[in-house]
Amino acid sequence: MAKRAHLELLEFFPYLVNRLGFALVERFERETLKRHHLSIATWRVLAALSSNGEQRQIDLAQMTSIDVSTLSRLVTRTVRMGLVTRTRSKSSSREVLVSLSPKGRKVADRLIPMAMKLQKNAVIGLPESELQITRRVLRRMYQNLKG
Repeated sequence: MAKRAHLELLEFFPYLVNRLGFALVERFERETLKRHHLSIATWRVLAALSSNGEQRQIDLAQMTSIDVSTLSRLVTRTVRMGLVTRTRSKSSSREVLVSLSPKGRKVADRLIPMAMKLQKNAVIGLPESELQITRRVLRRMYQNLKG
């Protein structure tokens, strides 16, 4: 009789990462984003632009792990909300540049401390050395999968 395959979910990285990500997203949406009428994808765009400044739409898609066509629709919505601006690049008329509007900057500045507080609550009791290793391992795992 053939041996059955066995998978212990509590030891399986994809499950653990998904479980943690879901818990963080659900809490951040419920406690913070909902009252600002924002989605988690919109938050990622605001956070990326806040940290990195104006970006080509294609680079912003890569930064936020949002599909290019989905990001294009998301940027259109956030432009209508007054959170970002979209302009054509001076170097290439095919490139679209996205940046935070003054209103988007205010929203990002208000939300970033809340996101940092959530992260702080999630890592209570973990030594900084372990957190550095965890960040490094997660980035490496991502690179392994993305090539």
